[in-house]
Amino acid sequence: MLQSCGTTKYNFSTSSVVPAAEGSVKVKKDNNNNYSINLDIKRLADPQRLSPAKKMYVVWMETEQNGRKNIGQLKTSSGLLSSTLTSSLQTVSTFEPTGFFITAEDDANIQYPGGQKVLSTGSL
Repeated sequence: MLQSCGTTKYNFSTSSVVPAAEGSVKVKKDNNNNYSINLDIKRLADPQRLSPAKKMYVVWMETEQNGRKNIGQLKTSSGLLSSTLTSSLQTVSTFEPTGFFITAEDDANIQYPGGQKVLSTGSL
């Protein structure tokens, strides 16, 4: 965990499912007591290459007050001068996060994680 200018950065642990993937999530509490969440991942394999194959990655946030919530689907792209896949998600929550994890899923609108957990920050 790194902290600067009111922003706290948490790193995702190395994954046995996608070992090349690495990333972090930055959380900042704003003046309205909301939490700005910026997640960036590099080298996360296409979910269709997993076994079993899935359609997308979904990001989950754990909170003490509101349980586990789906906060969105990762958007993936490769750079203009690089073939490295990068994935990101930006969102805001009214609840303080206690952890983040990413699962491989077939549906972005699910209410509970059903797929394989591929990355996790553990408890914050």
